[in-house]
Amino acid sequence: MEFRFFEIYRNAEYLELLLEGTLRSALLSAGAGLIGLTIAILLSASRYFHVPVLAQVSAAFVEFIRNTPLIVQLFFVAFGLPMLFGYQWNFTAHALLALTINFSAYFAEILRAGYGSVPDGQIEAATALGVRKRLIFIKIVLPQAIGKMYASLNSQFIFLFLTTGIISEIGVRDLTYAGLYIDSRTFRSFEVFIVLTVIYLLTAFAFKGLLNLLYRTMFKWRATA
Repeated sequence: MEFRFFEIYRNAEYLELLLEGTLRSALLSAGAGLIGLTIAILLSASRYFHVPVLAQVSAAFVEFIRNTPLIVQLFFVAFGLPMLFGYQWNFTAHALLALTINFSAYFAEILRAGYGSVPDGQIEAATALGVRKRLIFIKIVLPQAIGKMYASLNSQFIFLFLTTGIISEIGVRDLTYAGLYIDSRTFRSFEVFIVLTVIYLLTAFAFKGLLNLLYRTMFKWRATA
């Protein structure tokens, strides 16, 4: 078999597409991860405090998202919601919304498990001192839950990042879209997807490095324990 990687790296258009796609995939994943984590905290908090109706809605939302394919969610957000509500965004915005919804459900379930790992004695001690339940959650429960479940959140984020190539199905010019575009013009599928594999691998390692650095910075009390 003759490898012809030069058909990719000698073409400035292809290199630009790969760079643009890598940045778009990384930025969409990072944005969806940050917004999704914020929403996940709210979803899991409603269940932690057993808020009437909201807790049940949050539980149903999490179960629905975790038990339906991402591509179905993506198509519903990109094509279904605009038909229902009469609006139209560009497909990148639709992809961000779909990824955020998906990320938030998985993160919420991980956090909910983390809340149960916080020792009851700490909560009882804070309650005995007259600390309000909301403050106990913010100062004691949430930081420890995130710290203990950080590895799971990290792994889940990397896994979800690696599935974001599906957004190319609605025309978002991400890394997978770039690979498919190059493949359709060079017909060198093997070389193209080797390149994509390497780029996804390097990007995932970059994310893992940044997340580990963030952990050591924000959770020194755990990293040095």
